[in-house]
Amino acid sequence: MAGLLEEMDRFYGAAGAGRLEDRMSEISEALFADPPAAYALVAWDQAQLAGMAAYSFLWPAASLRRSLYLKELYVSGPYRSQGVGKLLMQALFQKAAAHRCSRVEWTADSGNHNAQAFYEALMPAQHPSKVFYRVEAAGEGFPPPR
Repeated sequence: MAGLLEEMDRFYGAAGAGRLEDRMSEISEALFADPPAAYALVAWDQAQLAGMAAYSFLWPAASLRRSLYLKELYVSGPYRSQGVGKLLMQALFQKAAAHRCSRVEWTADSGNHNAQAFYEALMPAQHPSKVFYRVEAAGEGFPPPR
């Protein structure tokens, strides 16, 4: 998984992946802590990791149920346009149904037209009533609200 996430970082233009041991420790902490910070569905082609969907559950959502938030859907370059992303999304919707989620939500970078086309081919996904906000950590913390 560390290799796939390093490929994803390069895709998004992130510099330097750091030490493999550190990345593996971060992955282990995120996915296997008690409680985990996130969950992941993975797609394999025999021994090769072809893609992954990283998600978390949020509460409350509509009807005081939870929602499933897809943080990252990433398919390795050689496996794109082969149905891997669609299979991961199907598995994600099944996971949401099994956990009685009222909705599944995600975002796509405004400049990532391939991702937008992929999601729009699955179903009408844009939700015009939501605006996405982000605050990035600065150094060791976050800036105080204005």
